[in-house]
Amino acid sequence: MVIKAQVLAGGRGKGTFDNGLKGGVRVIYSPTEAKMFAEQMIGHKLVTKQTGAQGRMCNSVYICERKFARREFYLAILMDRATQGPIIVSSSQGGMDIETVAKESPDAITTTQVDIHTGVTDEMARKIAQGLGFSEQCIEEAKDTIQKLYKIFMEKDMTQSEINPPSETSDHKVLAMDAKFGFDDNADFRQKDIFSLRDTTQEDADEVKAAESGLNF
Repeated sequence: MVIKAQVLAGGRGKGTFDNGLKGGVRVIYSPTEAKMFAEQMIGHKLVTKQTGAQGRMCNSVYICERKFARREFYLAILMDRATQGPIIVSSSQGGMDIETVAKESPDAITTTQVDIHTGVTDEMARKIAQGLGFSEQCIEEAKDTIQKLYKIFMEKDMTQSEINPPSETSDHKVLAMDAKFGFDDNADFRQKDIFSLRDTTQEDADEVKAAESGLNF
């Protein structure tokens, strides 16, 4: 299994807890190990590249089945300020720090603009799946995954929908192994089911207080 610290920040795998435990994502082999790591994570602050030196408190952990990826990629749908529309960002180099890929191998990142009136066509999604490097057996499933990701991006008023990594398993299945979703605050009246899950303890206290009064801090 894999145990993951539920902290609202990226870079958890490379983070360090305030008690010295290294890594907010760990492979575990027994219930005893699960208990041991949970006790070392819950109630402690995890410091990652994104949290700053103060870190973020871990209030819960997530335990899931360990999967073995044959290949790992990167896929995200973001709102592009320049075009005022969605873009799909994809890279054959997934499963790692995408900022590092952007810095060291910018050619490995592909961006595809999406016309909101047309959406993600079969042809567009297939081209992205092939560009990522999925094997022929996986192209249709990968295409379907890309289109579904775009569908929820639009339906749920998202600003960011990132799968890192989408992977291909040894038996040629497509898996989303981790995800990060961001939602438009202005759409909370329309997305009550999403915003009801909000954990304000993971956010900046001043921003939470300001938001309660309808202000941006």
